[in-house]
Amino acid sequence: MQQAEIGLIGLGVMGSNLALNIAENGYRVAVWNRTTERTSRFVETAGALADMIVPCETLEDLVAAIRPPRPIILMVQAGAAVDEQIAALRPLLSADDILIDAGNANFRDTMRRFSELDGSSLTFIGMGVSGGEEGARHGPSIMVGGTRASWLRVKAVLTAISAKYQDAPCVAWLGTDGAGHFVKTIHNGIEYADMQMIAEIYGMLRDGARLDTDAMARLFERWNGGRLESYLIEITAKVLTEADPATGRPMVDVIVDSAGQKGTGRWAVIEAQMMGVPATAIEAAVAARGLSALMAERGAAEALYGTPTKGFERAEGRNAIDDLELALFAGKIAAYAQGFAVMEAASKEFDWGLPMATIARIWRAGCIIRSQFLDTIAEAFEDGDVANLLAAPRFVDLMKESVPALRRTVARAALAGIPVPALSAALAYFDAYRAARGTANLIQAQRDFFGAHGFERIDASGAHHGPWGG
Repeated sequence: MQQAEIGLIGLGVMGSNLALNIAENGYRVAVWNRTTERTSRFVETAGALADMIVPCETLEDLVAAIRPPRPIILMVQAGAAVDEQIAALRPLLSADDILIDAGNANFRDTMRRFSELDGSSLTFIGMGVSGGEEGARHGPSIMVGGTRASWLRVKAVLTAISAKYQDAPCVAWLGTDGAGHFVKTIHNGIEYADMQMIAEIYGMLRDGARLDTDAMARLFERWNGGRLESYLIEITAKVLTEADPATGRPMVDVIVDSAGQKGTGRWAVIEAQMMGVPATAIEAAVAARGLSALMAERGAAEALYGTPTKGFERAEGRNAIDDLELALFAGKIAAYAQGFAVMEAASKEFDWGLPMATIARIWRAGCIIRSQFLDTIAEAFEDGDVANLLAAPRFVDLMKESVPALRRTVARAALAGIPVPALSAALAYFDAYRAARGTANLIQAQRDFFGAHGFERIDASGAHHGPWGG
């Protein structure tokens, strides 16, 4: 039998869809799952693609079925399961074979695995995959970290299966070791912020403007035809139109108000903090998910304090709604600016040389945060050095136009008692970023007073102390 071009371990939803994607694009794929029954069922349901799939009963069979040097994708649960799978494969592999972790791994685990394989003649790829099960089946955005040689071995397959934006493949080699998984982590952090801001706008429409779900759906659908065009706005409009088959009520109204999370958002916040890069909108979004889980406490607190007076004055209601599109746009720009600033810092710290314009371009299709203004981000980085997207000429006019609406929206929300933590954080970030003189001078005075930490003067170089207490 003709050897497979690539192998895949783990036939859950994501693994199965990725394997079918590979087969559909003309590449033979060898597959193995811990339970043989699942492998058999997978092949039985593959239809016409079954001829491109090589089912394997053992790891030895899998390794023998792949053309050397053998790339093997691991689609198993992140963490210990990946290490266990690597340990099981290592004795069976030969020089230059490539282990590819395509899960949502912590990039520091990926870097550790690179180090542990050093000197073994095996190599490793940490591969971020975005787009969910639909993306895995029909074309995800793929972020690759590893050696250039290992990338070249799998480039043809990954290019074929990736999403396409106007025929451009949404896949790229981004750097060594953990680069791909780090970029995927920041992608997910931006995703958290984007989703939270959309939810906050939904709250303004529901509790402030008191619109029904059909009216909200029409608004989001209209917004998706303009500056906010994106996958998340598109699916928000669709979600708001659906009715619950059991009750006939809007589907969104019967869903429990508690959002889950798998860890990548927290990792994005932790890494931003460790590098000293403010990512306040992402932090607020992660915190908001944590607060959403405190349902019993929130209910008890409402009983103590009462429900805030919500709703906008009738005279300004229309203006309030008109502001929301621009407010969301400004918040979105701030969140992306923070995410790209974190990636810039990591690129320097880990010597990755992350190609920022390329990252923006491979996010234009397949991934969850795909949106029309990623082209503008790519162009901003191609124009020259960008310290922060907020300072890029292409975004200055956009922010000048949209920030006043964000300011009015946050003020209305505060007065109405409607929580908008991510939008508020985005506005505060913008105001702090564009303030040439802030208030940290007082903090430095306080630090020197209680800890003799010293400070710099505006009129003299070197370290100085104040005349506190005498």
